[in-house]
Amino acid sequence: MKLLKKLVIYYSLDGNTKLVAETIAGAIGAGLLQLKPKSEIKAHGFFKYFLGGMQVVLKKKPELLPFEKNPADYDLIFIGSPVWASSYTPAVNSFFSNCKLSGKKIAVFCTLSGQSDKPLINMKKALAGNDIVGENEFIEVVKNINAVKKNASKWANEVVNKCR
Repeated sequence: MKLLKKLVIYYSLDGNTKLVAETIAGAIGAGLLQLKPKSEIKAHGFFKYFLGGMQVVLKKKPELLPFEKNPADYDLIFIGSPVWASSYTPAVNSFFSNCKLSGKKIAVFCTLSGQSDKPLINMKKALAGNDIVGENEFIEVVKNINAVKKNASKWANEVVNKCR
C-alpha cells in the first residue's frame, strides 16, 4: 500500500480556517501551507469584512508570498477557505489561478457563519481535472471549537481512508 503524501493548503484571516486546517493536518500527519498575500487587509471590525467582500466581488487575485511547499509534490491535498461574499477568498482565487493542479486527489472545506454550498461548488469548479474526494463546511467555529475539531479530525481520516 502506497503511503500518501498529504498537504493542507489554507487561507485564514481571523484564525477559524487555520484552526480547522491545523486540526486536519494533525489528525492525518499532513504538511501545512498557509496562503499569505503580500498585502493583507488591515481594516478592523465590519470594514474588514466589507473590504474582503468587495475583493471577492471584483474577483481580485492578490499576489501571494512564495510557497514553502510545492503542492505538485503531494498526492492528497485539502484546500480550505473562509467564506466571504458567498465565495472563497481572493487569496484562494490567486492560488487557483497560479497553481494549476491536475490529476490530484483533493478535499475542499470552508469555514462560515451560516450554511452555503456555493463556496464548495465554486472551489470544485476551479479544481476541474482533479478527483474531488471530499468536501465539508465548518460552521460557527468559535462557538463550537471542540465539536468542529472532532468533526474535522473524523472527516480528514475518512477522506484518507477513501484514498488508500
